[in-house]
Amino acid sequence: MAVLETRASEGFCLGRKNLADVATDYLPILMFLGVAIVFSLIFVGAPMAISRLTGAHKPDPAKLSEYECGFPAFEDSRDQFDVRFYLVAILFIIFDLEVAFLFPWAVSLMGVGWASWIAMMIFLTELTLGLVYAWQKGALEWE
Repeated sequence: MAVLETRASEGFCLGRKNLADVATDYLPILMFLGVAIVFSLIFVGAPMAISRLTGAHKPDPAKLSEYECGFPAFEDSRDQFDVRFYLVAILFIIFDLEVAFLFPWAVSLMGVGWASWIAMMIFLTELTLGLVYAWQKGALEWE
């Protein structure tokens, strides 16, 4: 009976940790969340509120009109783009990301050994074959 009373007086037990100890473990995370919320309010909310209070807020048709690339839009915004535009964009993203993978590998080249070098050469060969294939299919041609 004495064991049950001492356990009850210690609080609810989760394995070896008391509930208060578990809550204390999450305190740094809650503090970080609080600091993030405060800074987001300061750096996002405060400039918006200050500009609203101090700036001239007089919308007119010229301010509310669509403006793109220095001239007003002259076509319907729901027109479809040519598929080649998307193809070139996807190819750019693919090859751009592959170059981003090369930088960390090149920095650590001396410490990774021959297996890493051979794997990267295989990767670059596949990448080059993909570029040659896209070039032969005319994916990089723009009319």
